[in-house]
Amino acid sequence: MKPLANADLLKNPTLIKISALLLLTVASFYLGKHWSNDSYHQLLFFSSSATSGTSTPKISISPNSNKTFNLSAIIPSNQTTTPPNPIPIPSLPTETEPNPPPPPIQSFGIVDENGAMSDDFEVGEVENVEDWGNQTETVESESDGEAKPNRFRIKKFGMCPESMREYIPCLDNADAIKKLESTERGEKFERHCPEKGNGLNCLVPPPRGYRQPIPWPRSRDEVWFSNVPHTRLVEDKGGQNWISRDTKDKNKFKFPGGGTQFIHGADQYLDQMSKMVSDITFGKHIRVAMDVGCGVASFGAYLLSRDVLTMSVAPKDVHENQIQFALERGVPAMAAAFATRRLLYPSQAFDLIHCSRCRINWTRDDGILLLEINRMLRAGGYFAWAAQPVYKHEAALEEQWTEMLNLTNSLCWKLVQKEGYIAIWQKPLNNTCYLSREAGTKQPLCDESDDPDNVWYTSLKPCISRIPENGYGGNVPSWPDRLHTPPDRLQTITFDSYIARKELFKAESKFWNEIIGSYIRAMKWKKMKLRNVMDMKAGFGGFAAALNDHKLDCWVLNVVPISGPNTLPVIYDRGLLGVMHDWCEPFDTYPRTYDFLHASGLFSVERKRCEMSTILLEMDRILRPGGRAYIRDSIDVMDEIQEITKAMGWQTSLRDTSEGPHASYRILTCEKRLLKA
Repeated sequence: MKPLANADLLKNPTLIKISALLLLTVASFYLGKHWSNDSYHQLLFFSSSATSGTSTPKISISPNSNKTFNLSAIIPSNQTTTPPNPIPIPSLPTETEPNPPPPPIQSFGIVDENGAMSDDFEVGEVENVEDWGNQTETVESESDGEAKPNRFRIKKFGMCPESMREYIPCLDNADAIKKLESTERGEKFERHCPEKGNGLNCLVPPPRGYRQPIPWPRSRDEVWFSNVPHTRLVEDKGGQNWISRDTKDKNKFKFPGGGTQFIHGADQYLDQMSKMVSDITFGKHIRVAMDVGCGVASFGAYLLSRDVLTMSVAPKDVHENQIQFALERGVPAMAAAFATRRLLYPSQAFDLIHCSRCRINWTRDDGILLLEINRMLRAGGYFAWAAQPVYKHEAALEEQWTEMLNLTNSLCWKLVQKEGYIAIWQKPLNNTCYLSREAGTKQPLCDESDDPDNVWYTSLKPCISRIPENGYGGNVPSWPDRLHTPPDRLQTITFDSYIARKELFKAESKFWNEIIGSYIRAMKWKKMKLRNVMDMKAGFGGFAAALNDHKLDCWVLNVVPISGPNTLPVIYDRGLLGVMHDWCEPFDTYPRTYDFLHASGLFSVERKRCEMSTILLEMDRILRPGGRAYIRDSIDVMDEIQEITKAMGWQTSLRDTSEGPHASYRILTCEKRLLKA
């Protein structure tokens, strides 16, 4: 077959047809595009005719393009036009139409349903459950297959009687107090916990009319009457500007900011102290303070604005509920008494200790109570005493002043200033003065074997706690540098570690800083109105330090369990607050006093010592309705914890940690509801 020449190729009818069709297609495309841009929306029809082997394509407009039609004319008049309710039929997705998104998941944790970090967190209000009831309900658990009888578990904890709404188990143990041999030294105000097996087994009810607390900083100046419905302090101390009932709104208590010795306000009083001693620089050299016999804690409340954390302490005595008022205001406070045992704070903890008419006889029993102040006061720290013996000249009061001077001299304290109502002493920086005293001087130095940080059920000792020769505890940096500076006393902590302690300290801080950052992003923590926070197993205080770094307007009580190493000295050297505690026993605070409880690795340790329900019921007692608890622990304890929290009426959600679903830890986020019998 001969190949086609170029001239013959151009005369090929098939090629002519293909070329004409391509030309027509291109022309139709450009014409259609032009007309559509001019909003010309008539229908177009394509047609073609074939004659004797050739075809001529044509384009024509619809013949009905200029006509209108009345559809009603073809619909019968007796037929309704209302369509029936359509039955929704889901359409299958196409490649260009993806599946519709699932409904939003109500989030209560830091990760979503896939284990990824979540960006949304729903913060709920206090939820009321009217008919919770007083009866505890139990169900029979199935046998584990061994020759053991079936066990019973709690399905629902009932509400305690109304008389227990302010119950503090270890301070309200009437049977134990009756058995005391003596109460003249304040023994009845110390801890007397129920025997094992006789602890709390119900949910402490709130007072009637309980409301979500007023948020900080408004709570410094006012709280709801219905949350702390007691008027005794108003009657006893109203004239001293402690507290008053709002004349316009009887539903509120007001706190004018005064005290027995500073009726014109705490701010003026604090300014006076700073002027008296130039080294008392609040928020720098003075970071952690204690207020003894604190009343409603106005001294500590006003120090907060000066970047000072104050542990306000008072016994549960005739001025009942003063600690409860302090915590309702959002101010750090604990029920504690100067009686026969050491307080639960470490040696050299406080930069300043303050007593304003605190009703304590410091010179009794050769000054044993002031020796306890000396143990807790940091080397070079200050003791401020505002009391009648300082400024009145009656014979009995002058005698008390002389006794106080003699006692402080024997402690080597220096009276640095006395002005108006206030006298201020300074503790020495080392043991030189003590060692230079005459032989036989009372208040001897404690034996070198004495551990001044051993405080759990430890009796007061009639001796002066030694200041470490290496200066540990007395040479901390100023605030805020001290927060992230590994303190010297880090080296004194007894624990097993294969990592250098400073590196361990820094690693803990970094870990919690990242975790808190994720909580803020995922759970909107800055919208949660956190104020009173407790870290139930605090370590070096990294959790509290991270909250401070992220500018959350709250304070943290760092609890160091007795089952682990005593890290309290490190916590105080960082400029934070803390306390020693055994979580197999109740905590010394009123019910409903904390907004947030944080427990990391607590239950996997303590379950070897006591029932987990003991700890969880105590958490329920001290947590406010609407408050939250975050439990971060190993998987093997989570089922039992969830079972108990459900029986307490908590709303919970189990979440993965940031390590993912295969990690050995989980996070249980909990919210306490407002239950009523």
